[in-house]
Amino acid sequence: MADPYDYLVIGAGSAGCVLANRLSADGRTRVCLLEAGGSNWNPFLHIPAGWAANFNNPSVDWGYHTQPEPHLGNREIYWPRGKVLGGSSAINGMVYVRGVPQDFNDWTQAGATGWSWEEVLPYFKRAEHQTTHPDEFHGTDGPLHVQDVRDKRSAHDAFIDAMVECGIPRNADFNGADQAGSGYYQFTQNNGLRCSTATAYLGRADRRRNLTIITRALAQQIVFDDKRATGAVVLRNGTRQTIAARTVVLCGGAINSPQLLELSGVGDANHLQQLGVTVVHDLPGVGEHLQDHVFSKVVYGTHAQASINREVQGWRLIPTALKWLFTRGGPLSTGSAPVGGFWYTRDGLEAPDLQIHFASGATLYNNEGRIQAMPIPAMTGIANQSRPESRGSIHIQSRDSAAPPRIQANYLATELDRRTLLRGVRLVDQFFQTRAMRHLVTGRLAPLPDVNVTDDNELLDYIRADASTTYHPTSTCSIGKVVDPQLKVLGIDNLYVADASVMPFVVSGNTNAACIMIGEKAAEGLLRRQG
Repeated sequence: MADPYDYLVIGAGSAGCVLANRLSADGRTRVCLLEAGGSNWNPFLHIPAGWAANFNNPSVDWGYHTQPEPHLGNREIYWPRGKVLGGSSAINGMVYVRGVPQDFNDWTQAGATGWSWEEVLPYFKRAEHQTTHPDEFHGTDGPLHVQDVRDKRSAHDAFIDAMVECGIPRNADFNGADQAGSGYYQFTQNNGLRCSTATAYLGRADRRRNLTIITRALAQQIVFDDKRATGAVVLRNGTRQTIAARTVVLCGGAINSPQLLELSGVGDANHLQQLGVTVVHDLPGVGEHLQDHVFSKVVYGTHAQASINREVQGWRLIPTALKWLFTRGGPLSTGSAPVGGFWYTRDGLEAPDLQIHFASGATLYNNEGRIQAMPIPAMTGIANQSRPESRGSIHIQSRDSAAPPRIQANYLATELDRRTLLRGVRLVDQFFQTRAMRHLVTGRLAPLPDVNVTDDNELLDYIRADASTTYHPTSTCSIGKVVDPQLKVLGIDNLYVADASVMPFVVSGNTNAACIMIGEKAAEGLLRRQG
């Protein structure tokens, strides 16, 4: 083996790219960044609306599926995860939401000392390049561009008006003093182009001599000397090689980080022994405590001119593409949901427990599992619970590093989760029936018109058949159960985890911003301990 790197970062995703940049910034610390996928050359990784084309594309998406979900009609739920430089930040809907102070204060109560809102806010600001909302909550000179929606439409404004009509006040900044309210989302993009962490962080760092970036390299196993991590075995171009490092940092996300720990002999000893994996350290929390946001949608038909569906299909896609190419505007400049908000489904809550999304279009999956616009003009409202109680798990099924792990999300397992989503879907349906939206809608498409949304049983049957992931899996290597507050794996030296898996609880909103914050905070902590 060659001389060991100072740091081996496994996974070039939302947190991994941050770590690669920050750890190598001094020009002397030797850092190796591994990514199982390829580079981010694909143009659909840079066109904001290209996220729909990247789902179920095996060149950039792991394409996972859950086990049959017992509370969702035993359906297997498709889970896209980025397999490319930038990870899921390269294929997500780009919505930038940090969560609420209560999230991080709950983390500290769960044992995550040093992760309170006051302690994590500086790392959110350090990452951010935000000029629209210059105040004490935002950063202006970070590498990650965060900008307001470029393609604003009358249907978007009408939906916000509908939320206001239903008692939800306007909010110009969900990442400001208060999350509650209705308004436009912010996106991780720069002048109509996606700003993934590969763009934001590696674009500044990939020419450094002390940073080695290796793509199409599947980490198969962490190497140990007793209970001290010394590197990793990697499969690249059909050849196994060992990369030595003084410190190993897993940044594979909520799926791949616990998977690699278990493949390496760190996890529940009984489960590992049953698969013939040599146990290095018995750590039963690995892969447990999985959380994810689950959503259900409401779709209404509309007039052709009010929906973006016709602008992204057939011959009309040509002028739409040209508009984006020359002006960086139009529907191709938009992420998953331009507008929405956060609100309460019941009294007495300290923070909103419901997130709402709206798009002036509607999509479905085609026979190849790709997202495409519905052939008729329609618009979609979505409700998801911000702080679910249900917990699932992710565990390996064999010693094969290329085999997908067993994912059991266990959505809607608790009565609170079911009640919250029922109330959320009803509220979204109410928005479409307001005076503000009345001139735009032609009739409800989903749930079907004969579904009585005021009846719990009828609506819950619809939700069980419709609900899906909001793409926010977390907590499978959580602080206090698998890693300590410094993100070091319990019982193992020189091995850290820094990604969505370390969250004790999923944050109240989209998870990408928090993952980037985790990368920033982890990098500073590692450099401080290095001296």
